[in-house]
Amino acid sequence: MTAPMLPRRYRVTENCRENADTRTLSLAPVDEPLPRFASGQFTMVYVFGVGEIPLSVSGSPLVRDQTLVHTVRAVGAVSAALCRAEPGTVIGVRGPFGTSWDVGRSRGRDLLFIAGGIGLAPLRPALLEALASRRDYGLVSVVAGAKTPPEHLFGVEDECWRANGVAVLRTVDRRQTDPCTGLPRPWTGSTGLVTEVLPRVRLRPGRTTAYLCGPEAMMTHTGAALIRLGLRPEDIELSLERNMRCGAGLCGHCQLGPDFVCLDGPVTTYDHAEPLLAVPEL
Repeated sequence: MTAPMLPRRYRVTENCRENADTRTLSLAPVDEPLPRFASGQFTMVYVFGVGEIPLSVSGSPLVRDQTLVHTVRAVGAVSAALCRAEPGTVIGVRGPFGTSWDVGRSRGRDLLFIAGGIGLAPLRPALLEALASRRDYGLVSVVAGAKTPPEHLFGVEDECWRANGVAVLRTVDRRQTDPCTGLPRPWTGSTGLVTEVLPRVRLRPGRTTAYLCGPEAMMTHTGAALIRLGLRPEDIELSLERNMRCGAGLCGHCQLGPDFVCLDGPVTTYDHAEPLLAVPEL
């Protein structure tokens, strides 16, 4: 067994509820810590006796206390076990794996982060990295979409992001209705797809780098919309999701055309990904 396949023990130090089915876990190393991660990379997280899944890191890559932060939604046995993990629970972690958001390349440019659902979690490290050097960047905008208002992530951070000059636009597919009154519950954001919010973003296409993460259909349509607005395809980065298992390009489960997403992704450019995503069931 090679080193990338050996999990290192981490202990859950905090389990914060984001919404009904999503938690953010803070992990402290029990064994020698993993190498530092870069924004957009992922780890393989192992719940002893249950199984292993890939999870993007959602914390800042600049913290130096060796803490790992993951945001996980309960959609299967392993993710549900992670959401239930109490402080003190020991789990295994391998990585970090994959390519990263190239925020450093965009110094001096405007940044546009567009997320669908839990896709905001893999984008958060890049946003936090940019905010740590806020003067190095121009306009910074976040467009986040979710099915309903309670499903939005990190809403409590909006005030802090706005205080750092970030334009935050949140939208939902549908508003919720109060079962007692039959009236829509209060919601201060927009209603509609993230592509419908784009005209409200102050956009300077020639100097903007966009970062997309969410369902593939959302990223495909959003990338096309950004190109129509004048962005170059190579200035649009997105994060692919496939069935990563080994994380080291050995098993082939995450193959997408000529790419192994665990090695050649998950972060890539729109001009590289779009032809691959256009092939049905590739």
